[in-house]
Amino acid sequence: MGEQAYGTGRGGQAGPGHDVLVSDEERERVVERARDAVADGRVPLDELDGRLDRIYAARTRGELRAAGSGLPAPGPRDASVADGAPTSRFALGVFGGFRRDGGWVVPPRFTAWAMWGGGRLDLTEARFAERETVIRAVALWGGIGIVVPDDIDLQVRGFGLFGAFGGREARARRDTAGPAAPRVVVKGLALFGAVVTKPRRK
Repeated sequence: MGEQAYGTGRGGQAGPGHDVLVSDEERERVVERARDAVADGRVPLDELDGRLDRIYAARTRGELRAAGSGLPAPGPRDASVADGAPTSRFALGVFGGFRRDGGWVVPPRFTAWAMWGGGRLDLTEARFAERETVIRAVALWGGIGIVVPDDIDLQVRGFGLFGAFGGREARARRDTAGPAAPRVVVKGLALFGAVVTKPRRK
């Protein structure tokens, strides 16, 4: 009895990650695309329920791709404004550190304090509760690093006293971000410390 191949697609070929199990977040992204397609008139309203049933029933990425076939793909930041509740609103590092990264949901107002400690906020995969976000960062004898990808409109309005505040400004990148890109405004104070905005490492 020969070996049986599982998860193969048409012609015995499976796409990359075809059999990988999907997360709830991945399903919700496709659900958003389906609802947006109905709102844009691309998909008839009477087809939405059946489409959503197939999306929620998908267990692997291959099944999810099939359920979402024909839907317009999101742009670099089209899906960045989330309907979900913010993951956290405050980060504190006192004689220690903090870190926020991955697909976290950033609230409209986020506060970060580093006192004799340090922290890192990575917005590379973040989603935002609103189109404009204000991050208040205060570093007292400490440091905060904020990673901001090129497709986000960044404005820095903080102040450094015996310290540094800022880094990579966004004037040159606004054309890259586009007019509909999320805007992040970083405000605050660095006293004998540093608040540094920096691009994602490539």
